[in-house]
Amino acid sequence: MTAALPVATSRAGAVGVIELARPDKFNCLSMAVHSAIEAAIDEFERPASGVRAVLIRAQGKHFCTGADLDEVKSLRSDAAKIEHFIRHGHRVLQRLEASPLPVVAACQGLALAGGSELMLACDVIFASSDFKVGDQHAQYGLVPGWGGSQRFPRVVGLRRAMDLFFSARWLDAPTALQWGVVNYVVEPDKLAEASMAYCTQLAARSRVGLATMKRLAREGLDRPLAGGLELEQQIISRELLSDDVSEGLAAFEARRPPVFKS
Repeated sequence: MTAALPVATSRAGAVGVIELARPDKFNCLSMAVHSAIEAAIDEFERPASGVRAVLIRAQGKHFCTGADLDEVKSLRSDAAKIEHFIRHGHRVLQRLEASPLPVVAACQGLALAGGSELMLACDVIFASSDFKVGDQHAQYGLVPGWGGSQRFPRVVGLRRAMDLFFSARWLDAPTALQWGVVNYVVEPDKLAEASMAYCTQLAARSRVGLATMKRLAREGLDRPLAGGLELEQQIISRELLSDDVSEGLAAFEARRPPVFKS
C-alpha cells in the first residue's frame, strides 16, 4: 500500500494550491512536508505552469500545530542532522517569501509554533473565526526554530512578540486581526471560498507587477528608508517601460479590464 503524500498540490485556473495533507497529525511539519512545499513552489513559478498566485491551505480541523516531534526526537542524537532539519525548514520558508508569486494562506483551527512560522512566511493570511495562533515553545523549554523569533516582532512589534513568546498564550481570531497577524477573518464555512476568490483576483493582475511590489516591500524592510526609496526608483524606471504597463494604461483609457500577458 502506497503511503499518502504529506502535501497535495492542484490547480484552480491560474491559482496553484498547496494543501497540507496530514490531518491525522494535525498537519505537523516534517522534512518531507517542507520538501513537498518547496517542490510545489518550484513548479508553480515556472512561467509555463500558468500559475499566477499560490494558496496554502490544510486538510482537517487545524492548519498546522508545529513541527513533527517524532522526527525531531529521532534527530536529536546527531547535531549535524538536527542542524540540517532546522536549516532546511528555514530555506523553504524563505523561498515562500522570495517567490515572485503572491502566496496566500487559509488557516483554520490552530496555527501553533512551526505552523505559525509557516503562516507568517506567507504574504496574505485568511483565518476562520475559530482560528487561534501562538508560539508555545517556552512552555516546553524550546525556542522558535523556523523564523518565528524574527517574523513575529516584525509583524506585531517587539513588546507584543515578547509577551507571546514568554506567556505561550494563543491569540484568537479577532485579536490576531487587530494585531495585524492575519488580514481577513471569515466564518469557517466561507474560508475556502473567500481565500480562493482572493487568489483568483490576484491571478488576474500583472504577474510582473505583483512580483515587483512584493520584492520592493520585502527587501525594503531590510534597508533604511533612503535605501528602500532608492531601490523603488531604480525598479520603477524599468517597470514603466513594460508591456504590462502599456496594457494597463490602454485598458484604463478604454475603460475595459486589462489582459496581462506576463
